[in-house]
Amino acid sequence: MHLSLTRCSLVALGSLAVSSALFAATPGPWVSLFNGKDLTGWVVPSPNLWRVENGVLIGESDPKQTGSMLSTEKKYGDFVIELDARWQGDPDSGLFFRTPALQVQIGTSISQKRDLTGSFYLKGYPEHAQAKNAAQLLKKGDWNTIRVEAKGNTFKVWINGTAASQYTDEKYAQPGPISVQIHPKLTMKIEYRNIRIAELK
Repeated sequence: MHLSLTRCSLVALGSLAVSSALFAATPGPWVSLFNGKDLTGWVVPSPNLWRVENGVLIGESDPKQTGSMLSTEKKYGDFVIELDARWQGDPDSGLFFRTPALQVQIGTSISQKRDLTGSFYLKGYPEHAQAKNAAQLLKKGDWNTIRVEAKGNTFKVWINGTAASQYTDEKYAQPGPISVQIHPKLTMKIEYRNIRIAELK
């Protein structure tokens, strides 16, 4: 009986260790990138299609469908970032980071005409870099938590706490700003909140 309990305990501890390992690489303190009041800490584009309402960062296209990229003033190398995103319809947005910029899709890719949230936006959309279980993980019309880890040459994405995709490439090596997008030639609206980052050492 004692041996059985011990084995059960070890299995439970092992499962906990695996679960914890998903989010183990966050040694730095969390820092808010968005203060919920204004665009302090961000490079305001022109035209500015971004606004803040009730603690939410809103990006909305203009009548000319100009498109816009909102980027942090600071550049980041290795980090974990978390944000909540909400949208209706088929916006084409994304989270950009590193230099050259690597994009994690948020919403619908207008070129692919399908929701690719959590997938890496790459030429040819290689299968190994896609969030194949995104449809089961996303809450349509509600807030979804997107988490991205950039460590060395490996990049990982979680959707609402579940691992969704991973990509490895030496190309995206240099630090860069964190950016969010309003896609040009498209009428869309995207909302973000609770944007925070923890730098890795």
